[in-house]
Amino acid sequence: MSELSAVARRAVEAATGAGASDAEAYVSREGGRQVRVHGGEVESLTAATQTGVGIRAWSGHRVGYAYGTDLSEAGVAAIAARAAEAAAVADEDEFAAPPQPSEVEALAGLSDPSIAEWETPRAVDLALTVERTALESDPRLVGVEVAVYADSDEQVAIASSTGVVGEYESSSCYAYLQALAEGEGARETGLGFGLARGPRALDPEAIGAEAAERALSMIGAGKPASRSCPVILDETVAASFAGLIGGGLGAKAVQRGRSPFAGRLEEVVASEALALHDDGRDPLGPASAPFDAEGVPRRRTALIEGGRLRSYLYDTYSANREGVSSTGSAARQGYRSLPSVSTSNLMVAPGALSREQLLAEVGDGVLVTDVAGLHSGVNPVTGVFSVGASGRIIRDGALAEPVREFTIAGELVAMLGAVSAAGAETRWVPFGGSVSTPPLLVAEMAISGS
Repeated sequence: MSELSAVARRAVEAATGAGASDAEAYVSREGGRQVRVHGGEVESLTAATQTGVGIRAWSGHRVGYAYGTDLSEAGVAAIAARAAEAAAVADEDEFAAPPQPSEVEALAGLSDPSIAEWETPRAVDLALTVERTALESDPRLVGVEVAVYADSDEQVAIASSTGVVGEYESSSCYAYLQALAEGEGARETGLGFGLARGPRALDPEAIGAEAAERALSMIGAGKPASRSCPVILDETVAASFAGLIGGGLGAKAVQRGRSPFAGRLEEVVASEALALHDDGRDPLGPASAPFDAEGVPRRRTALIEGGRLRSYLYDTYSANREGVSSTGSAARQGYRSLPSVSTSNLMVAPGALSREQLLAEVGDGVLVTDVAGLHSGVNPVTGVFSVGASGRIIRDGALAEPVREFTIAGELVAMLGAVSAAGAETRWVPFGGSVSTPPLLVAEMAISGS
């Protein structure tokens, strides 16, 4: 890690030496592998490591950016010179300014050594176990669409001429399976997944069993009757909606008027049964880090609390536009990209009801276990949505027959206002970002089926 920090410091010195009034260097090294299996055999195996530096240079209120992979002294100097040259000819922007330093508190436990300890044959065995568990669980399981194991290990260092400095290492891995079940003249799919810091924390049998159970539960699915009724969004669907809402709470979208939450700070936007936070320091959060992509300390930010919209998410630039402080919400897609506003770990607060109690609370309604085309089916300005869905009928407080090929429709803020309860058990879901959520009970939602 000290090697990357040394590169960051050299890059800053080179950029200011090339004429920049201020500079920042973001250096990352990321290694990862992915295993795909099918029919008990390895279908594909990829492994790669990439290391590079991205340099932002300021010339007054002009900013330029350059990146590269040559971390030699001459290579870094050349990248820094390009960044300084780009800043000199950029348009002036009064809000373009480097982040200011703040004290960063270390965050332990972000990296799991089992990623390095597990050689590739062992990772392959994990993926094969996921597939085998699903296929052996029931004769109606006839195949898999895809079975994957993937992991990554990242090191990050940052430095700036204003005094920002920091480094950390983190790891993550996941496995998932899309199982195929056949019955009553049709094939149905089911997803099982798990995510962790390292492979030793994954449970391949549980992932395979979940995919099998979800696929089998959809055999015989038909269309439900069109109506308005109570709906439970399971954790995977609730996470997708949470990710959509988190995107609408980013200051960039708000400032451009591309969010249904624009201009609604401190207004009532949800029922009191729903609370949403962004927490970049949660010990279990896959996106946790001691600081964001600009070196600003990560923190816990209340977004929706007590039914009211409490905050937007800001990086340095969007915060400067508004005259507020960054919430530590800058993210990058590696050293090649500029930082921009993004969620870290979105966390929907759990409620008090078990799954059985949620079903009993509904009485008669629908459990939605999957949605299709959510992001393309939502108007980002108004929040109006209409998306395809599948799930199970809820009858007399218990799960009944499966249903698919129906749509759920509404408007995001109205839906948040209709949330009447949250489940007691939360789950980390990698859909819509990094999200921890319980199932959510929406008191009324429009269902369009037969």
